[in-house]
Amino acid sequence: MLLSLTAYAVIPLYTIMFVSGTNWFTSNLSVIGSFPDRRAAFLFLGITIGLYYLIVLRRLLSCLPHRNLETGLLYTAFFLLILAILTPYLPHAVPFQSFLHVAFAFTSSMLLALCLCLILRHLSALSQASRRFLRPYRVSMVMIIAVSGILLVIAGIISSALEIFFIIATTILVQRLYNHYPLLSP
Repeated sequence: MLLSLTAYAVIPLYTIMFVSGTNWFTSNLSVIGSFPDRRAAFLFLGITIGLYYLIVLRRLLSCLPHRNLETGLLYTAFFLLILAILTPYLPHAVPFQSFLHVAFAFTSSMLLALCLCLILRHLSALSQASRRFLRPYRVSMVMIIAVSGILLVIAGIISSALEIFFIIATTILVQRLYNHYPLLSP
């Protein structure tokens, strides 16, 4: 129940509230999180999202017989997310730290997407029934990646619109998978 509440309400609403009053195509979460009055909110958002993915994807990984690569990707993505939210993004004051922040955040997101794709692929390989059941999830993940790419091209930067879409779409995908995947016990 708490995971569903987090996925369907807390993360989407808090993410949208966090970016309120900003232009979604010319700014991003890092820029907004660098504002002194939004730093604590940025930390809370990053930790909430990171812990959510870590908890739910670990449970999904428990269904896989060989999961070392996916587990490594998940923990690396989580660690990089924590580094990103703890590393300041102030390009004019600390350009190298800002570069590291961007590298950590971008790599974390890419590893999370790769981890989720591999989880879906390996769960699909468990049986023909799993393959049929997971087809909409695999298609959804491809669409999430495609729309994220389109948003990147439209804005020319990793924008709030891209980040909001990726966060909310993957959170809902992961939660639906977690709630409905037959091999998970309630």
